[in-house]
Amino acid sequence: MTDTLTPSAAPPTSDADPFAARHLRDPEPLHRALREAGPVVRLTRYDIHALARYQEVHAALLDWQSFESGAGAGLANFRHEEPWRPPSLLLEADPPAHDAPRRVLREILAPPALRRLSTLWRAAAEDLVDAVLSRGTRFDACAELAEAFPLRVFPDAVGLPPGNRDNLLPYGNMAFNAFGPRNALVAADAHRVAELSAWVNAQCAREALGDDGFGARIWEAADRGDLTPAQSPLVVRSLLTAGVDTTVHGLSAALFAFATHPEQWQRLRERPELARVAFDEAVRWQSPVQTFFRTATTDVTVAGTVIEEGTKVLLLLGSANRDPARWQDPDRFDLGRDPSGHVGFGMGIHQCVGQHVARLEAEALLTALARRVEHIEPAGPPERHLNNTLRGWGALPVRVHPDPAT
Repeated sequence: MTDTLTPSAAPPTSDADPFAARHLRDPEPLHRALREAGPVVRLTRYDIHALARYQEVHAALLDWQSFESGAGAGLANFRHEEPWRPPSLLLEADPPAHDAPRRVLREILAPPALRRLSTLWRAAAEDLVDAVLSRGTRFDACAELAEAFPLRVFPDAVGLPPGNRDNLLPYGNMAFNAFGPRNALVAADAHRVAELSAWVNAQCAREALGDDGFGARIWEAADRGDLTPAQSPLVVRSLLTAGVDTTVHGLSAALFAFATHPEQWQRLRERPELARVAFDEAVRWQSPVQTFFRTATTDVTVAGTVIEEGTKVLLLLGSANRDPARWQDPDRFDLGRDPSGHVGFGMGIHQCVGQHVARLEAEALLTALARRVEHIEPAGPPERHLNNTLRGWGALPVRVHPDPAT
């Protein structure tokens, strides 16, 4: 079906479905069309407004008073629909309910805690890269590196017990699918909703967590009165929901970028201190989190268009991160670029509180890989993993050429 854009005295309209498989697989053509259509486009399929340009997306993310998260960060409107799980205190709440959970997590994930993890994670990255290279020079970089490393180090940091950690990926996939419409992707997860929800809720209980991890620190905040006992497991759940899949897809984006941009890989090898810049540029370029919704709290005028109170607004983060009005040559992956200001981690009070954790994981893994590998190249066609919210890879076959000196 051909998507149509229709100009009118009101904002332009489009019958496109951003959650159709072809757009999830290759969103850039639709993003370009929506950006060119105007600052606000009404999507008739869902009767919502979409913001695709950087300026409007950035402004809406900052203006939580006009564009609330409390009615749901997905298409479902919690004013009228029952959430499928207790709403996230980080993503699906606004001040004042949002304040204490975010303050507690910000303190727990502060630089001193991350510095203590840095040495451990660098050693873990070295071990993982050694193990992967010992098995051969052709492998699936998604499964062997991008998934394996976060699943190894992040649950340890939270304090999860060692068993069944692989459940984190399907649970996160299910949760991020639920931000979209009730399409085939949501239906495909339906048979595991009860099982995975029960498992993750069990991991959030105080007695399930180790004594020296982020999870224990969250429960200690309840002991001090900074959180309630009812809030604590929900804050732990937020860490487990958003702390793995987004990092996995960010790392996959970086590895795909380097496999297809060999000159940028050489820049990283020559200047390993660019590892964090590389990760942020990959997040900008591929935008692992493609979309989030907000709900207008009142009649809001955006670029001359009135968005009525109660209307759902789709913020196209991936489109904003490739807006040529904000970024020069935005479709190019470039370590010479300053990617700061991208909205891949959100912006404002709901900006990802764990983004520095993801950067530390990426820095450790990319640095270890760059030290040992001269070249990385595709070894076959990659396979997209489709999700209503996340953009990532299901398989990323690569061939590497190890550095003989290492």
